[in-house]
Amino acid sequence: MNANVSRSTPPRRPKRHLLIVGIVLAVVIALIVLHLLGGKKTRGGFAAQVVGTATATLGDMPENLDELGTVTPTATVNVLPQLSGYLTAVGYQEGQDVTKGQFLAQIDPRQYEIDKQQAEAQLAKDQASLAQARADLARYAQLHQQKSIAEQTFIDQQFTVQQDEAAVKADQAAIAQDALNIAYCHITAPVAGRVGLRLVDPGNYVTASSSPGIVTITTMKPTTVQFSVPQNALSRVLQRFGAGAKLPVAIYNSDNSKQITTGTVYAIGNQMATGTGTVPLRATVPNDDEALFPNEFVNVQLLVDTLKNAVLVPTPAVQNGAPGDFVYLVNADNTVSVHKVTLGPSDGKNTVILSGLAAGQTVVTDGTDRLSDGARIKLAGAQPAAAGSAPAAPSSTAGKRHSGWKKKHASADSSAS
Repeated sequence: MNANVSRSTPPRRPKRHLLIVGIVLAVVIALIVLHLLGGKKTRGGFAAQVVGTATATLGDMPENLDELGTVTPTATVNVLPQLSGYLTAVGYQEGQDVTKGQFLAQIDPRQYEIDKQQAEAQLAKDQASLAQARADLARYAQLHQQKSIAEQTFIDQQFTVQQDEAAVKADQAAIAQDALNIAYCHITAPVAGRVGLRLVDPGNYVTASSSPGIVTITTMKPTTVQFSVPQNALSRVLQRFGAGAKLPVAIYNSDNSKQITTGTVYAIGNQMATGTGTVPLRATVPNDDEALFPNEFVNVQLLVDTLKNAVLVPTPAVQNGAPGDFVYLVNADNTVSVHKVTLGPSDGKNTVILSGLAAGQTVVTDGTDRLSDGARIKLAGAQPAAAGSAPAAPSSTAGKRHSGWKKKHASADSSAS
């Protein structure tokens, strides 16, 4: 017997984990929305930043090149003996200033005096032979006219006279050489300058061109300073030098803390060093006070030219970042905007703005690390840039940030938002 059996389906249980996930997502989204709304509110509530400002002005700016240099004497002479012999006297004190022609040392001249006497005796003998040969030639000439002697005899006598004449000239040359050797025994200063430490003492046997020599003389005044300029700045230097301008240089000590003296460029090298891309220059310095010492390392500041009526801003106003070189320009509504600029030379205190800024505009000089484009500011007081000012001595780091200004492209946007 068939029977119909009915089965009831049990109710499905809700998946609690889906509900929990949905709740968590809703909470997270709510937190994110609250955070974003709260962040905007906080950002909009930033207080105005107190900054220092300065006004861009017009002034003169020197175009200087700061380079390393070496004091190079105009003459450094190592006095060497020109012959051999025992040193009998030394006529200088170590570190003494000597004049040209002053006595320095004496080599025993007796051997060379004897050689001269022998040459003089040989000269007398050959002169006597020459006189006899000339007398015989005069007699042979008469006999030759009378055809009393052979033609060959007369010709041979002529040759004999010529040989004796040559012997006399050789003797005279030998005497002159011996006299020169005697003069070489008396060693004098070839140039004026200062002698160094004594290299040999009396009693030493010296030979011709022996090392280390008798003494080294160095010219102290005037002197020169040699330095190099990069190839990118060479064209401007050549242009000014070729036009007859006397390019002045200021010489500073090795740590750039004190100016020693001044000079003038008088020579430019004729080749560029391929390894460094520089060209050597040499400046002459009077050095009357002997403040510069030979082979001393110094810092050289070469004044190439002076920019007239250039836009100047204090160097701290110039910033460098993603836009390149820029300044924070103060707007009329007490906000700042980023303005790209093209930099010129700098003296450490002020920097030239070639483009991107005009005289009279105000820029931020202090507090730039807390600023961004469009930020509100509170002026602490504006101070105009000192036009045409230059520091007493160049800082070792001042201006290095913009020392390569000539390498930059001349094109730059006048402003960037």
